[in-house]
Amino acid sequence: MAKEFDLNEVEVWDGNYAASQALRQAQIDVVAAYPITPSTPIVEGYGSYVANGYVDGEFVMVESEHGAMSGCVGAAASGGRVATATSSQGFALMVEVLYQASGMRLPIVLTVVNRALASPLNVRGDHSDMYLGRDSGWIQIDAFNPQEAYDLTLCAFRMGEHLDVRLPVMVHQDGFTTSHKAQNVTPLKDEVAYAFVGDYVPVNDMLDFSRPVTHGAQTEEDWHYEHKAKQHKALMDSRTVIDEVFADFKALTGREYKRVESYLMDDAEVAIVVLGSSVETAVLAAKQLREEEGIKAGVVSPRCFRPFPYDLVRDALDIPTLKAVSCLDKSAPGGAMGALFNEVSAAVYTTKARPMMTNYIYGLGGRDFAVDEAKRIFKEQKAHADAGHITTDIQQFSGLRGPKLGFFQTRRD
Repeated sequence: MAKEFDLNEVEVWDGNYAASQALRQAQIDVVAAYPITPSTPIVEGYGSYVANGYVDGEFVMVESEHGAMSGCVGAAASGGRVATATSSQGFALMVEVLYQASGMRLPIVLTVVNRALASPLNVRGDHSDMYLGRDSGWIQIDAFNPQEAYDLTLCAFRMGEHLDVRLPVMVHQDGFTTSHKAQNVTPLKDEVAYAFVGDYVPVNDMLDFSRPVTHGAQTEEDWHYEHKAKQHKALMDSRTVIDEVFADFKALTGREYKRVESYLMDDAEVAIVVLGSSVETAVLAAKQLREEEGIKAGVVSPRCFRPFPYDLVRDALDIPTLKAVSCLDKSAPGGAMGALFNEVSAAVYTTKARPMMTNYIYGLGGRDFAVDEAKRIFKEQKAHADAGHITTDIQQFSGLRGPKLGFFQTRRD
């Protein structure tokens, strides 16, 4: 029996410590991990809980992040509750096995502390690794601060392990901005947190010798298509379960989460769509612009990146007053529009309002995103709204030193 961990009503935790505490409270059977900056304190903290008797499960130190996710797949297929954490290059090394986990319908929880991908090497935070995982068949939930990193990690177990879902879940938080900056966090008591997560129910357990099963079978063209279609359907159907879990968590704690978060959008004329810790910066900028200059600015953030909530994004941006929207992508676009821009534009195309859409690339390699820059972007959107057309390049780089960089123009002839 694990020892009880004494928690205060309000703790001062950074995002890493908050995530590690949520993993401890979920009473995980196996954590297989290999440390990488800036997610190292999550598995380091979990290892200390094991060493000091606060966890009954196994902590497996492996030789790489590929080995970490492989160990998680084996443990989950054997019927255990399983989790790990990683970032950046470690995440990239895991990618092959991410597809194995989702294809085998294993509800592993992965805390991803988002960090730039090399080259050049960079340990600071952007969303390159989040975007890298977007087609891997995992549910992806985004935390904006340490409280949310704690809450959403607990929610992730309920989501992935639901018998109507049975899919792995990533919980994202921004490297250093969230993972290493401490804020007040209100945790649940251990017994309350575990009661919310619930007992683990194995499905197709390889160690259930009374009912032999095969994992990772080869299908080729005869059944591969149907398998992937069924997997996609499960991911899309998880939207209902995600909403139910959020509703249950609100009933328990009073803290409300939505798959799409909207701020000041009821009468907004211009808006920013953004992910992660930048949401709080954009909201502060919108409030100040409303108070100081009368610019009706709002913010929308898809908290659930996969399955992407097209209908909810559409509804959040289908505001009669809304004229111009800028999507902010914290990842190098690689020769295209930003990934978030493409997703949001697809949703906006189905609205009645059809606001003008522009794309900002920002914050690469941890470049700061300040309130003043958010205000500047809002004001640029206001200029589009006043002119009735996009007055700049559709894609621009925000906060870039040197000559202004922009691409793609609206054809008006």
